[in-house]
Amino acid sequence: MITGAFMVPHPPLIIPEIGRGEEKKIQNTIDAYHEIGGRIGALRSDTIVLISPHQTMYADYFHISPGKGAKGDFGQFGAGWVKTEVSYDTEFAENLAKLSEAGEIPAGPLGERDRRLDHGTMVPLYFVNQYWREYRLVRIGLSGLSLTEHYELGRRIKETAEVLNRNTAVIASGDLSHRLLETGPYGYKEEGPEYDRQIMDVMGSGDFEKLLEFPEDFCEKAGECGHRSFVMMAGALDRTAVRAELLSYEGPFGVGYGICAYETGDKDLTRNLKDRYEEKEKRRIMDQRAKEDAYVQLARETIEEYVRTGRKMEIPENLPGEMYTSRAGVFVSVKKEGRLRGCIGTIQAVQASVAEEIIENAVSASAKDPRFSPIEPKELDKLSISVDVLGDTEAVDSPKQLDVKRYGVIVTKGYRRGLLLPNLPGVDTVEEQIAIAKQKAGIGAEEEVRLERFEVIRHF
Repeated sequence: MITGAFMVPHPPLIIPEIGRGEEKKIQNTIDAYHEIGGRIGALRSDTIVLISPHQTMYADYFHISPGKGAKGDFGQFGAGWVKTEVSYDTEFAENLAKLSEAGEIPAGPLGERDRRLDHGTMVPLYFVNQYWREYRLVRIGLSGLSLTEHYELGRRIKETAEVLNRNTAVIASGDLSHRLLETGPYGYKEEGPEYDRQIMDVMGSGDFEKLLEFPEDFCEKAGECGHRSFVMMAGALDRTAVRAELLSYEGPFGVGYGICAYETGDKDLTRNLKDRYEEKEKRRIMDQRAKEDAYVQLARETIEEYVRTGRKMEIPENLPGEMYTSRAGVFVSVKKEGRLRGCIGTIQAVQASVAEEIIENAVSASAKDPRFSPIEPKELDKLSISVDVLGDTEAVDSPKQLDVKRYGVIVTKGYRRGLLLPNLPGVDTVEEQIAIAKQKAGIGAEEEVRLERFEVIRHF
């Protein structure tokens, strides 16, 4: 069973051989870490499941480290003589992979790129090992999958511990915002301190359902590191009474470091947090669907038909007249739980009508966006869809003629061409807009480009 869970940061400078005195500036974090180590020692954990953002990570797969064990050191931080060696709980890892597969959660030992322990693993173990060494480790990476899928893998961790009757502690390794100060590693953004305030309220109270409600663009702007680690840990405490305790929070170097501890109690069926969140999301999508106009309804019906049957639908007969007679470039965007799930479009009209343009691009967004796996039938009731109808493009001489909220941008360098729609979450400046469009086109950041702008009519 899960006997305890812990939220911890992983700053390498907290190791005295690396910090060389600087670590004293986060003395509260050090003291809290020793408290965590002592508690794990008191639990006498057979297995420690450690979730790290810095081990092997894939867009659509959770990597569980394979083999009998691994080693690592802090050589990349100038302290190669500080070493860590662990033995893996192979039975736990194998059973977790099997239970995940049975639950259609893509997790397992495939695709290991670097066998060495990462600092997101070694920093927590540096403190744990001072108090308890009679454990075996299960090391799990994050993925680009949704927050609810991270939570669901946490449920499988709990199930595995119960099946094997393991006294198991879960450590969620992750720093908070990296954008607290101008002097920090990524500068300052107002979302940084706000993220840290919100996450420490949530984690300090154990109100884990709110973890699933953090907007994706807000987390990205804040430059957070550990959110998905915390969500997976929360899943391991599903339907369990917990006593949450906030031990420390500091951020003197421009990065937030938070430590919380969770003592587990009896079953609490009211803490089925993912189920409650998904029910709220289902109601939200139903309300949204009731308000969709003909453009979005056509895109949704196209996606549902294609995902369920593999067939592209015919143009229906009950659309507004302009959808049959007008021609324009169209982008169809699909999101799931606030995260982009597919987006394909055309800069200029390719089909004979806007209706046909929507149908073609909706099919492509659902199944042919190379960044994502095809949408599956089980996802259909979780999708938010928007349709952007593009106006005529016009050349501009300077970025000063752009407006990130009003105009989309097209950048061109030779045969390379990239587009970014206007008014996108997380894109606040023209400079960011141009940079992302260049990146999409494979154009170097310093290369000169020809600029065009366009307006859109966005349908939700």
